[in-house]
Amino acid sequence: MAYNKTLNEIMDAFDININISPYGDGHINETYFADSSPKYILQKINTSIFTNPQKLMENIDAVTTYLRDIITKNGGDPDRETLTVIKTKDGRLFYEASDGGCYRVYKFIENTISLNLPENPEQFESSAKAFGHFQNQLAEFDASTLYETIPDFHNTIKRTENLKNAMNENIAGRKDEVTDVFEGYAVFESDCHIITKDLQSGAIPTRVTHNDTKLNNVLFDKDTGKGLCVIDLDTVMPGSLLFDYGDSLRFGASTAVEDEADLEKVWFDLDYFESYTKGFLSELGDKITKREVELLPLSALTLTYECGIRFLTDYLNGDTYFRIHYPDQNLVRAKNQLKLCQDITAKFDEMKKIVAKYAK
Repeated sequence: MAYNKTLNEIMDAFDININISPYGDGHINETYFADSSPKYILQKINTSIFTNPQKLMENIDAVTTYLRDIITKNGGDPDRETLTVIKTKDGRLFYEASDGGCYRVYKFIENTISLNLPENPEQFESSAKAFGHFQNQLAEFDASTLYETIPDFHNTIKRTENLKNAMNENIAGRKDEVTDVFEGYAVFESDCHIITKDLQSGAIPTRVTHNDTKLNNVLFDKDTGKGLCVIDLDTVMPGSLLFDYGDSLRFGASTAVEDEADLEKVWFDLDYFESYTKGFLSELGDKITKREVELLPLSALTLTYECGIRFLTDYLNGDTYFRIHYPDQNLVRAKNQLKLCQDITAKFDEMKKIVAKYAK
């Protein structure tokens, strides 16, 4: 990429004349910062993952426009509480540059910080409130109008089928060494298909879901420390709020990172589970159904199972999807998530009591 020439071309397309520099540590999109007035964030969309940037940006524009209206009606600040999509001079949601890349611009939200891991349960609760509030605000949005940016992303049944196919095909010749891990996950298969089946049958509602509810996708106010704005809306699409809740807990309530090889260090922290549940439900109020409440503990297991079998599938297929830094990393990740599944199951009764404590 002709760095200066192409970036200058892109910024001119958005009518922003300022030098920009690389920004952040995201793994999917290239991100740059424009130190102008106002400040902006420029991102190159990863079109190998998000193959239809037009539909992707239409999703983001529809959701943020809706949120801006809700926030304004409630007396909030839409420039700080949701993303602001900046259009090109000719009114487009992104710009296709001469290098073939697709670029978008957001207004930079000042006086905020992002965190990769929660430092304490209170901080985790604050992120839960942000995601619960996001769900509450979008409860009346027609999710069927959104494009599915990654088809079957949280279709756990399809993910299980992919794993079984990978075992049968044995492309990388690794089947024999993962038999115990495969059988370990098989124990949870039936239970972990329940949410997908309930979503398909209509037993739980289809909602607008974020689908990537890591802590670093919440911007925290630098002064108050409270969750302010949910960002990274590339995977916003139709789904279940149980996906968002469960995946937050898979990542945030684990005592170890997902590639920790020492399984003695891996377990599910009930203090973090309680803090997240408290925050999430406090913001949802009566927008959550009885069946969804019943499935909250199961969602933590389901999303952990799903992520784990994706790691195992990728290992069997020769590590073609997840980035690895050493040969067995995906297998280490799969074993890590399996240990977490086992611990979550052992704590189900306590988790149900915690949910009942905060459910209205």
